[in-house]
Amino acid sequence: MALATTPSVRLLGGFALRTADGSSLPGPDPPRAVQRLLARLALSRCPDRDVLAGRLWPEVPEDRAHANLRSTLWRLRQLAPGLVEGTGTALVLAGGVRVDAHDLEAWAARVTDPRTGDGGLTVPGPELLGRLLPGWPEEWVVLERERLRQLRLHALELLADRLTAAGRPGEAVRAAGAAVREEPLRESAHRSLVRARLAAGDEEGARRVYERFRQLLAVSLGAAPSPSMTGLLAGASSGSRGGPT
Repeated sequence: MALATTPSVRLLGGFALRTADGSSLPGPDPPRAVQRLLARLALSRCPDRDVLAGRLWPEVPEDRAHANLRSTLWRLRQLAPGLVEGTGTALVLAGGVRVDAHDLEAWAARVTDPRTGDGGLTVPGPELLGRLLPGWPEEWVVLERERLRQLRLHALELLADRLTAAGRPGEAVRAAGAAVREEPLRESAHRSLVRARLAAGDEEGARRVYERFRQLLAVSLGAAPSPSMTGLLAGASSGSRGGPT
């Protein structure tokens, strides 16, 4: 398949196959077995056919699992010829196929690389903020979902702090806000958001962030923000008469 027509595989926010221009492929959604095979190939670090068959159909005998793999591969090739290539005993996505989970990893690598200059720091769009294959119960999906979630959380917090330091507080607020939405009880994300709002001159907004977090902690965990969180507002000049309110 020519690169210009090679579909992309979307895994964040739900499974989808897209054409090179981002539109949906014509026809019905791929069968679930085809979706699982593509997702496994996109996320796998061991694309051996034996491993793929065993992971995708662990409940059936080995010969049946291999038969299922061959059948699913045939259906996939009817749907999107050239999307998957066989190399010896392995199956891989064809070169040029774009996977949004890979884009997320590449973005996080740029953000966390100290060699990335301020100009290379970008807040991700909604296409990189979705959960990996929501609703899929397979263990390999659940493990990868949590790994990517933690990767994104860490990168969003670091991005917010780097953007604040670079004098781009508006973008920092967006990055930290995304981290807070991802994990509402994560104090480090709220600290990044408070710092960004203070840097933007929005002390009132920073105090609202603090107060919402304080109430959420009290209700959910019976806990209070740490002294380092409280200390972010201690020196703010809003005419407050004490600590955060």
